[in-house]
Amino acid sequence: MPWPLHWLPTLATPIPDDLLDLLRLALAVAVTVHVLRTKRDVAAATGWIGLAWLAPLSGGLLYALFGINRVRRRAHSLRGRPADTDTPATAPAGAPGNHLAALDRAAWRITRRPRHPGNDVAILENGDAAYPAMHAAIECATESIALSTYIFANDIAGRPLLDALTAAHRRGVAVRVLVDGIGSGYFWSSAVRSLRHAGVPVAQFLHSPLPWRMPFLNLRTHTKLLVLDGKLAFTGGMNISRHNLVATHPPYPVRDLQFRLQGPVVAQLMEAFADDWEFVTDEELTGPAWFPSLAPAGDAVARVVTSGPDQDLEHIEFVMLQAISCAQEKIEIMTPYFLPADRLITALALAAMRGIDVNVLMPARGNHRVVDWAARANPGPLLTAGVTIWQNHPPFDHSKIMVVDGIWCFIGSANWDARSLRLNFELNVEILSADLASSLSALMTARRGPQLTQSILDARAAPAKLRDAGARLLLPYL
Repeated sequence: MPWPLHWLPTLATPIPDDLLDLLRLALAVAVTVHVLRTKRDVAAATGWIGLAWLAPLSGGLLYALFGINRVRRRAHSLRGRPADTDTPATAPAGAPGNHLAALDRAAWRITRRPRHPGNDVAILENGDAAYPAMHAAIECATESIALSTYIFANDIAGRPLLDALTAAHRRGVAVRVLVDGIGSGYFWSSAVRSLRHAGVPVAQFLHSPLPWRMPFLNLRTHTKLLVLDGKLAFTGGMNISRHNLVATHPPYPVRDLQFRLQGPVVAQLMEAFADDWEFVTDEELTGPAWFPSLAPAGDAVARVVTSGPDQDLEHIEFVMLQAISCAQEKIEIMTPYFLPADRLITALALAAMRGIDVNVLMPARGNHRVVDWAARANPGPLLTAGVTIWQNHPPFDHSKIMVVDGIWCFIGSANWDARSLRLNFELNVEILSADLASSLSALMTARRGPQLTQSILDARAAPAKLRDAGARLLLPYL
């Protein structure tokens, strides 16, 4: 005998208004309490609370997906490192960059990593120079290979590296590859599939194919790092994609910089990868294959600065702020996305007001239209204070550089925007080297196009100004 149809529940049965109102109230209160307990940024806290009360159901869902930092507790347990109780050595009086001794002390307090002398740093422009050097280093590795990247495309740029990694694994080299769970393909990553098929240990950062088990959509690893035998490293802002092979004239060319490093700082780079790998896989990387003894290889002094939404929160931004405050002559910045928070804008404006020559180089046209709109609404206070903003012409330049007083350099993966400085896991390296600073300054000068002036901004039509001002409100999410 069939069941009576009226016994079956239907999706069309409406939820009683009283129950729906109670649900809205409960969600709004829950979001408010959580925001008040966890959010330090007043603007972000106010925004989330306002959204929760104006639209409790959709606002609560958005907050659950993008507003809650679920990674922090786990990061503390897996990424934590013991605090170094020793004080850093200060430069002798009269040494180059000695006026930046306060920056050294602050960066040590921020990172708990010392500066290491005896490093060699080489600049590799675009994938045309970087990928062959990385490929050759992988082929020469005998003990270990650690690779972390945001984008790893299985194309004309990535395929030779995939083949080299597979060959290294087959000849007995310990290979570990970490790619971002969204940047390298959320639903399908051909590079990951290729490596897994070959038996190469590969992991996706904060990734799950099941949406209800993927509560980390907004927290990505943006680090680009390759370490060979614990002795040679490549890092910078370059992804692995055919777009970086500028000499081959791809449809959307992207200029970028990668840096080859040798010397004691490589141990800090390897430590950063090992922390991330353990965070994702629970596997600890130790021993001489990963951490060999390192001899001096050059004259540069260097230190790694990592940042992420865990115990490293805002570390890269803090080092930037300290470098700005210590500058005495000149600050040069190159970034693909110039969307700094108010405190960085204030620090740069104050530096210009006290007579520092502050130069910012940003794309005349980027690869994200909304970012371009927001970037045009942001620089007014800087121009008023005397900061010079230059535009570089296509192709799009993804390089991230900061040079202070012709000796202190800051390179790596972090952009000048809220996503890089607060949400992503990033890796930068501070380097004290007059030679490197001179080369980077020359590169930035060569790529300068026309200045962005207040008159250009004022000449925008009223609808464009309104559009740009609205886009600026999205800064925390761009």
